[in-house]
Order: sequence, then structure tokens, then C-alpha cells
Amino acid sequence: MGVSTSAPEEGIAVVTVDFPPVNALPVQGWYDLATAVRAAGADPKVRCVVLTADGRGFNAGVDIKEIQRSAGHGALLGANRGCQEAFAAVYDCEVPVVAAVHGFCLGGGIGLVGNADAIVASDDATFGLPELDRGALGAATHLARLVPQHLMRTLYYTSRTVTAGELLRHGSVWRIVPRAGLREAALELAREIAAKDGQLIRLAKAAINGIDPVDVRRSYRFEQGFTFEANLSGVADRVRDAFGSGTDMDKEQA
Repeated sequence: MGVSTSAPEEGIAVVTVDFPPVNALPVQGWYDLATAVRAAGADPKVRCVVLTADGRGFNAGVDIKEIQRSAGHGALLGANRGCQEAFAAVYDCEVPVVAAVHGFCLGGGIGLVGNADAIVASDDATFGLPELDRGALGAATHLARLVPQHLMRTLYYTSRTVTAGELLRHGSVWRIVPRAGLREAALELAREIAAKDGQLIRLAKAAINGIDPVDVRRSYRFEQGFTFEANLSGVADRVRDAFGSGTDMDKEQA
């Protein structure tokens, strides 16, 4: 359990997240993920990083139970800072990051894949930001990188999800495959990227980030301010408590 890194092929590092039962990451998990992605990208032998997960789904966001059982705002602040670090690590990774997504990709998962360079998804993958149902805000910055503006707003306000097929139509998913073939499909794309010159691919990543029309770090930090306001006003606790009284599956997908 946790975050691990492997090197299945020359030039490729695979960072795998495994926090049963649904990959809702605790505070330290986000920091561990950030550290792993940064280290992989800094390795001069690596020319592409694949970000993947074990278990039932790719990512279910932050561990709300950890926040609820913690006194004060320490866990909340930790989760927000940890998410910020993990999202930034993917975006700032020195080499391209391919996200291999299966099952559900919710909340913080959107922050990760929205900052990735490419997405390969299984045919059962779904994507969404249930933040308003969880007493939180944030990651609209990253959802806006996956879908057009008005669809992003509708998904955000309703907490609805979209399928990998819908994202494929919007051009944000590279390829959809059966779950059993997801890892190989992600490695196939990573292999093509890793065939490029290592120095040149790093320059390409820096260049593309440099022309990005939105500063994703500053934009997400702005969103986080409203999450703090929601918590200080008490509305976040009220919504989280209502969420906590839902079904067991709902409780897991924090």
C-alpha cells in the first residue's frame, strides 16, 4: 500500500498509487505521490513517466474521513497543500506524464489527470468533480483542461461525471482500451515518447508549459481560498456530515 515506482523499460518510469479500498489519499499520500513523480522526472535516464493506480479506481480524491476525525483545520490544510504539491509535480515533471486511468477518477484525480500530458483510459473510466457534494471546492482549473468551459461549469455545479468516451470526443483522452489492456496501452504511448532524445523531450515539456494560457498553480491556489472560506463559515462541515450519512460506497469515494 502507498506509492511505488518501477522501471519496466528503458526510459520509462511507472508511478503506481495503491491506497485501498478506493484510492482516497491521506495527506501524506499526496506528498508521497509528489515526491515520487518529481524524482522520476529528475532521473536523467527517464524520458516519460506513466502515472497509474491499483485497485477499484484510479483516484477518489482526498480521504474525507481523515479530515473529519482530525481536530481543527490541520488535516484540511494538509490535504489542500498535499494536493497542490501532487498536481504541481505532475505539471512540472521534467518529462511528459501519461496518466493511465481506470474506474473512477474523482476530485483530486481530476487534478492529476488534468495536469498530465496525455491520458489513456479503460472503457469503464469515469471522470468528475463531486466537490460540492463533499463540502469542498477546487480542481475546476484542471477539469477545464479536459472539457469545454460550459460543460466544465455544468459538471462542477451538478457533480455529474463523464465517461472516457465523452472525453475522447473532446480530444482530452488519447485512447480507450479494455481495462486488461490499459497498462500496455499506456506503456505503448510512453514507449513512443521515450524514443525521443532525452534532452530534447525535456526542452519540449518546458516549452509547452511556458506557452500554457493558464497558470495552473496560481489558478488552483485561488480556488483553494474558497475552500478555506467554506470551512471557516461552517458550510463545508454541514455538507460533509450529510455526505457521511450516505451509503457505504459514497463514504468511500471521498
